[in-house]
Amino acid sequence: MPSAYTFISSVTVGSGGAATIDFTSIPATYTDLLFNLSTRQSPASAQDTTFIYSINGVTNAFTDKVLRGDGSTASSFVPSETPLYIGQSPCATATANTFASHLIYIPNYLSSNNKSIGIDSVQENNIAAAYMGFTSGIWANSSAITSISFTPNTGTFVQYSTAYLYGISNA
Repeated sequence: MPSAYTFISSVTVGSGGAATIDFTSIPATYTDLLFNLSTRQSPASAQDTTFIYSINGVTNAFTDKVLRGDGSTASSFVPSETPLYIGQSPCATATANTFASHLIYIPNYLSSNNKSIGIDSVQENNIAAAYMGFTSGIWANSSAITSISFTPNTGTFVQYSTAYLYGISNA
């Protein structure tokens, strides 16, 4: 059971948008990592997909399965994309000023074993479909996690998108 959550770092996207949100030099002083993202993307669609694009600069060795609902239908699928699927984010034609919320939990990020990754994602859009999803993923790599990069499928993250990183200590 976690005994302490410690704020490590945050990123707030500025006025020009950002192609990625990066966390580098993640300290090796915790047991687990928790990322809390609030995202909106620039494409002209109502929503688009957000991904963990790389861990330690590695863009492959991800496997994931998604359970998702849109208010009327539940589905599960294995994403065809190489990066790790996080969830949907509102875009330009979505309800103004709405953002998606993504919680990404990575236990034992320093382990020499493969890394499991749990993702809880909610995207709101009062105009059309909204999505809630859970992704169960694995990064098949024995390296400790020292950096992570988040990216939209298309376009950029828009101004005021945020990401927070917390370290979790288990006692």
